[in-house]
Amino acid sequence: MGLREKILAKKAEIGIVGLGYVGLPLAMEFVRSGFSVHGIDIDEQKVCEINRGNSHVLDISNEVLGAALQSGRFRAYSDYGVVARLDCVSICVPTPLRKTKDPDISYIIDATQNIRKHVHENMLVVLESTTYPGTTEEILIPEFMNGQYQLGKNLFVAFSPERVDPGNPVYNTRNTPKIIGGVTRECTELARLLYEQVIDKVIPVSSTAAAEMVKLLENTFRAVNIGLVNEIAIMCDKLGVPVWEVIDAAATKPFGFMRFTPGPGLGGHCIPIDPLYLSWKLKMLNYNARFIELASEVNAHMPEYCVQKITRALNHVKKCVNGSRILILGVAYKKDISDVRESPALDIMRLLEQGGASVDYTDPYVKELRMDGQLRRAIELSPEAVRSYDLAVVATDHSLFDYEMIQKAAPLIFDSRNAYKASFTNVIKL
Repeated sequence: MGLREKILAKKAEIGIVGLGYVGLPLAMEFVRSGFSVHGIDIDEQKVCEINRGNSHVLDISNEVLGAALQSGRFRAYSDYGVVARLDCVSICVPTPLRKTKDPDISYIIDATQNIRKHVHENMLVVLESTTYPGTTEEILIPEFMNGQYQLGKNLFVAFSPERVDPGNPVYNTRNTPKIIGGVTRECTELARLLYEQVIDKVIPVSSTAAAEMVKLLENTFRAVNIGLVNEIAIMCDKLGVPVWEVIDAAATKPFGFMRFTPGPGLGGHCIPIDPLYLSWKLKMLNYNARFIELASEVNAHMPEYCVQKITRALNHVKKCVNGSRILILGVAYKKDISDVRESPALDIMRLLEQGGASVDYTDPYVKELRMDGQLRRAIELSPEAVRSYDLAVVATDHSLFDYEMIQKAAPLIFDSRNAYKASFTNVIKL
């Protein structure tokens, strides 16, 4: 049976490399569609927990994971030996930035080299990790091609950017349209066929580079517009104009305007990082991606700007940052999730502590946090606890927070997320 026939009959053995916020939900969709799925992750502890039915991904419940394990069509592994019997492999490993803000594609390289040891005829490999345009052809193809395989004939390679929005109650892996770009037309068609078995809508593009660029455009669009509205917030502050009123009014226009809101900075696995992949690639071509660099500069400055406003608020009540007790409300990078990667709340905490403040945090989704090598634990939120602080900072607007209680108990609040829609005497807005 050929690979195309195996896919259509759901007899193809599927491998997912990287069982994080992208890989585990994708694995569950393949299982749900009737495929046998083999997850691979180098974190042995994570693999053990997954095989016990304990999900570390917010969007995948223990019940869903347990059902997949019980079906006998899913198992996780901490080594790549299983690749030898797989028909299709999706690579969903992280792609962070180094401290120098250039791409760290070591996880992609490691996964590719390990897959290469077991690559065989009639195999499809799809890279999903966000990266710069050209990665698939520059990194994957040289590793897999040894004269034995012909691309589009007996080996198939494609790129399909992940589009996961953790915690989104509406859009998930299945109902979010999927972009596919293959190294050859045949590669595109086979990858399209595979993902059509588990994704509602699949959109092919002309090449892997085009597919890689799609993801970077999506996140650059958001990063630039968030940078713009963050700078508008700073401008409004200097002009004495209420920025939230301005945004609400502008959003009433039914055309030519898309609502973005300011905040304490950018966080997460994509928006603060992905545009810099494109910027880095363009520097190699002697081109400066000016919008990206400017937006990154504005967004990176927002935690410092928030601390400046906090300092002014404390000064207004004859207190200073040094010696003040400050409570951070929410350390996740966005609402109702547990992910703290690149969270601006952490930068605010660091800056306040550098200024001499005593800082604690509370977050219903993040019970403990390792920051700068130190383990911290969330405090329990209560009126008595809130009253013991000089100031509370809304860094993440979780829906589980009792804002009415906080507003009544806190002597002073700095609201970076517009959690308090009305004006209160003790609330200072961004």
